Amino acid sequence: MVNTGVTLLGIRLDNPVIPASGTFGYGQEFAEFYDINCLGSFSFKGTTLEPRFGNPTPRIAECAQGMLNAVGLQNPGVEAVIHRELPALRKVFAKPVMANVCGFSLEEYARVSELLDAQEQVGWLEINISCPNVHGGGLSFGSDPKAAAEVTRRVKTVTRKPVIMKLSPNVTDIGEIARACEDAGADGISLVNTLLGMRIDVRKRRPVLANGTGGLSGPAVFPVALRMVWQVYNAVRIPIVGMGGVETARDVVEMMLAGATAVQVGAANLVNPYACRDIVSDLPEEMRRLGIERLEEIIGGAH
Repeated sequence: MVNTGVTLLGIRLDNPVIPASGTFGYGQEFAEFYDINCLGSFSFKGTTLEPRFGNPTPRIAECAQGMLNAVGLQNPGVEAVIHRELPALRKVFAKPVMANVCGFSLEEYARVSELLDAQEQVGWLEINISCPNVHGGGLSFGSDPKAAAEVTRRVKTVTRKPVIMKLSPNVTDIGEIARACEDAGADGISLVNTLLGMRIDVRKRRPVLANGTGGLSGPAVFPVALRMVWQVYNAVRIPIVGMGGVETARDVVEMMLAGATAVQVGAANLVNPYACRDIVSDLPEEMRRLGIERLEEIIGGAH
């Protein structure tokens, strides 16, 4: 009998599969398709202090082996999440959930983190300092080690639950950013967010996305994401949540061998709403094929 369980920062998960923020909403839509309690957890939609409509349309573009998005952190704001989304979530999901926190200033990151840290359903805070689709926030903090450390320290002063810093691949040295977060008190690292890209409409002779550029996700980014998880595993001593192009149970195993304790699944959910359920279902058989009895024993096993 194989064991798919892992422990992420003191919280035991039935399996390491976690739908990524921005691809699973606040859980309600997917709960209409299947029992989402089969998941290890999920990271809910990036949440800001005030409601956000997001970027102008068009903000989605297809490309080979992936997609571009420039949604721009559309969300109802933290108060609506606390008073509307989380009570509704409690009815369909019985496990701790990962709260994805976004901000445009140190004060906003701290305030949203403080409010979500107080919610019983929240098990971890995932601090998004890596969004490439919002001007003046996110990526500007995540692309500089000092700024990333400053956000980390500020959030840690107002929270008690584990803080996981979500990093951008759009940097020169991902290990340096991860070390700066660890030194500032981060409990974990999640990576990678989307890679900055664009498409051009050759007939109109202008970018397809109204934002100009957007974040590339999907299977095309998997080798890049895997390489960065590998590098960060060598750079820090805290747990890693790996993501980027994961579509199959074998991808999950590969991410864990590179150093991930848990694995997020993003764009695949937008193609197939059953993607995470199917990965969870396929994982035991994949483990048997590969001769793995306890999944958590393979973390970092390729190093």
